[in-house]
Amino acid sequence: MCGIVGYLGKRDAYPILIKGLKRLEYRGYDSAGVALLDEQGDLRVYKTKGKVADLEAYVADKNAGGTVGIAHTRWATHGEPNSTNAHPHVANSGNLAIIHNGIIENYAVIKRQLEAKGVVFHSQTDTEVLVQLIDYVQTTRQVDLLTAVRIALHTVIGAYAIAVLDKNNPDVLIAARKSSPLVVGIGDEEFFLGSDASPIIEYTDRVIYLNDQDVAVIRRGHDVEVVDFYNEKVEHDITRVNLNLAQIEKGGFPHFMLKEIYEQPDCLRDCVRGRINSEANHIALSAIIDHKERLTKARRIIIVACGTSWHAGLIGKQLIEQYCQLPVQVEYASEFRYSNPVISEHDVVIALSQSGETADTLAAIELARERGAFVYGICNAIGASIPRATHTGSYIHVGPEIGVASTKAFTGQVTVLAMLALALAWERGTVSEEEYVRVIAALNEIPDKMQELLEQGEKIRDISRIFTYARNFLYLGRGYNYPVALEGALKLKEISYIHAEGYPAAEMKHGPIALIDEEMPVVVIATQNALYEKVLSNIQEIKARHARVIAIVSKGDDTVSQLADAAIELPSTEECLEPLLATIPLQMLAYYIAVCKGKDVDQPRNLAKSVTVE
Repeated sequence: MCGIVGYLGKRDAYPILIKGLKRLEYRGYDSAGVALLDEQGDLRVYKTKGKVADLEAYVADKNAGGTVGIAHTRWATHGEPNSTNAHPHVANSGNLAIIHNGIIENYAVIKRQLEAKGVVFHSQTDTEVLVQLIDYVQTTRQVDLLTAVRIALHTVIGAYAIAVLDKNNPDVLIAARKSSPLVVGIGDEEFFLGSDASPIIEYTDRVIYLNDQDVAVIRRGHDVEVVDFYNEKVEHDITRVNLNLAQIEKGGFPHFMLKEIYEQPDCLRDCVRGRINSEANHIALSAIIDHKERLTKARRIIIVACGTSWHAGLIGKQLIEQYCQLPVQVEYASEFRYSNPVISEHDVVIALSQSGETADTLAAIELARERGAFVYGICNAIGASIPRATHTGSYIHVGPEIGVASTKAFTGQVTVLAMLALALAWERGTVSEEEYVRVIAALNEIPDKMQELLEQGEKIRDISRIFTYARNFLYLGRGYNYPVALEGALKLKEISYIHAEGYPAAEMKHGPIALIDEEMPVVVIATQNALYEKVLSNIQEIKARHARVIAIVSKGDDTVSQLADAAIELPSTEECLEPLLATIPLQMLAYYIAVCKGKDVDQPRNLAKSVTVE
């Protein structure tokens, strides 16, 4: 959840590390720090509570020299956010500094053992336990840093990506990972570390994605060496990263979130490119071509995901059940892994994750594979852990998503799920040619209709200003649009800190109607589909209780527009594809309400972009 940056090379490390931390601010954090090591072996550590800008201000009048360094943004788990608990942590010997993403689950046991041997601790963190353990091993066994790290990692239980410096070895940087992402960048006689490629791409496009239980040994003047915990050499590929700086900068928008909302038409064009043919009458997914027998003969599909991806999974369930005539269940990955689920070799598990690093989803994949299921991954980040852990899958190809509140990744996931459902249905013979071609053509038109919808941005901004007073919101939808209601409520909660709940509209009378009064705005997705008359009745019930209604309606619908206090029109499309359009005004509504309330839209409090711990 936090950010790691490292550098070893010819240049001053500090500017590279600070710029890298800024590239990783989207991940969510509450403190920041840097450790620098110069050729004389002087180790300096600076850290502070707050933002990277606070760290810069703190270091401004201090010595920040050195060509080796590690830097970190921390999202607090063990111990409150403060300068003591911030990373890097330094061993009592003063020789070692460490940065760490993840959680050491058995840190308390190790800490007690070390305290019994006279080791003194200065923070509340699990990370300090790890650096003190490495230092204790190195000192008592008289071994080099690599050996000490390997021995220590044999002892710990949990998830981690770490980078370690040794003041006695200023030409060496050690990095290791387990269940938390870590990337090594290879430049011209210089090396970089990052939680992902974003802090590296300015300097090199050549990277090594470390796998679980890999330890990377980075030495000045040598090639990167990767070994396992037993010091056996691990073969690794150097990958070219297809990422450019423009994708991770705001491009004139005030926030990444707004930029990413407006990028969605182009992102979905990229998502379908090469998958829908030029005549827009056929879908080809390589995963289905390569694994046709396994996928078409599945008896059940289980979708595992968290947060926004879970909402996309709910839409995927309806798509697959409607077109493939297969039973589908959608599970929170965090619950699935502990529920002792009944899984067989006849099941297909679809894992959804924007980052491809979500810890709970990775654990669900491991469990599914152990029990014989075929696992299909859908994610955005190229080279992430989930594509490597699954049997097959599809990238959503929407480009880096920097804003913590997911927007384009959600619509990208829904688009891939729609293509998967249609392609699988075609192979299974459960969809007519007429319907297959009609829905594909409609899907191909979605980017243009999104563009049309985004032209209502100023209108949605004006509507949003009216509702900044609210302390609670209710979102209602039915059928395919019920998950859109859930997603709209989540967006508002995430970035404006207004309490919001999403409900199936028919369930309003079973409890939530008790909350409805003139102080409770209600967002209703009321498009002209099969359940239109039912939702219209719900709106009348809401208005009878004096609540204000924001309605998402089909273009040209005067009935709901006259009932509602505000209405946003959607271009017409197939009912099963309405979520791709209906979600956009809800994203914009949440964005503009949060902006009006003066909130940090891209980095909402307590949240992280990539949840790599439980």
